[in-house]
Amino acid sequence: MCNSVTQAKLLNKAKTDLNVLVGLCVGHDSLFIKFSKAPVTVLAAKDRVLAHNPLAALYAGHYFNKKLMEHR
Repeated sequence: MCNSVTQAKLLNKAKTDLNVLVGLCVGHDSLFIKFSKAPVTVLAAKDRVLAHNPLAALYAGHYFNKKLMEHR
């Protein structure tokens, strides 16, 4: 669901103590932070380098290490 305002409102209703953002783009995370009643922290932001999959580097370390070694 790519509706950060609704996500914040749902978590407000659930009375969360802390909200951790993973993979929202800058505009959406700004809106989420604005509407969230609980404190918010960002674990990983979206980026275009990893095709909007911010944690791909963690999951596919072997692939990225192989690519880096090819360019040495």
